[in-house]
Amino acid sequence: MTVSTSRKTFDPYAIIRARDLIKLLARSVPFEQAVRILQDDMACDIIKIGSLVRNRERFVKRRQRLIGPKGSTLKALELLTSCYVMVQGNTVSALGPYNGLKEVRKVVLDTMKNVHPIYNIKTLMIKRELSKDPELRMQSWERFLPNFKHKNLSKRKEPKKKTVKREYTPFPPPQPESQMDKELATGEFFLRESQKRRKKLEEIKVKQAEALTKKQEERNKAFIPPIEKTAVKTKRAATETKIDIEAIKDKVKKAKNKKLGAPPVNRAAETASASVKKKTKRS
Repeated sequence: MTVSTSRKTFDPYAIIRARDLIKLLARSVPFEQAVRILQDDMACDIIKIGSLVRNRERFVKRRQRLIGPKGSTLKALELLTSCYVMVQGNTVSALGPYNGLKEVRKVVLDTMKNVHPIYNIKTLMIKRELSKDPELRMQSWERFLPNFKHKNLSKRKEPKKKTVKREYTPFPPPQPESQMDKELATGEFFLRESQKRRKKLEEIKVKQAEALTKKQEERNKAFIPPIEKTAVKTKRAATETKIDIEAIKDKVKKAKNKKLGAPPVNRAAETASASVKKKTKRS
């Protein structure tokens, strides 16, 4: 298929727009939408996503994630970017203004890199609200935008063995002492061979004796009885109780006066009868 201009063509850029129109029609874009490419403020972008993911099953899942349930994700992307987006086979066709096409390309590529499109849609919604405020148009929006972190990283981020780097020094490390230097420092260099042998044998005997005593102590541990806990009886402090003698006397009197089955005695009546008897006796 060839595209050429005619005598009636007044816009030389129309030949490139006609080429884009053929591309969109080849990508199964409806004719009503594809014709909009001939307008001045419209552009198109065909994003190839077939080679971004090697595994076919994973590719199909991510492509379906871009479309969303019943095309809801794709519809939200179209409303936020003012673009027409169509996912067909191994390509994504987008038609709309230049700024919207940039956002569509970013969302599509991030989705193929296993970043869910809902994160980018949230960012676009925040940007849309911020653009309405004239005071924030010339300011940075980074403080308002969400910063999403990847959660599929491994838990162990640091290596098991950490190699600590030493501080750089231009001077070489100190030279280690040789065997001769050590013997000169201790005075063994000036001893005879027989004296050196004798000294070595004495050191070996001392080490053997220390090892023997340690083994003997370990063997004797099995024969040492365990320390038993002594039962400590806690002596309770004797509480001093004050005995009320008068109260005891009253209780004893009540017990004597009280008879089984007898009605309770009225003391006021008793006192009155006793006083009457005394008066009769005196008279």
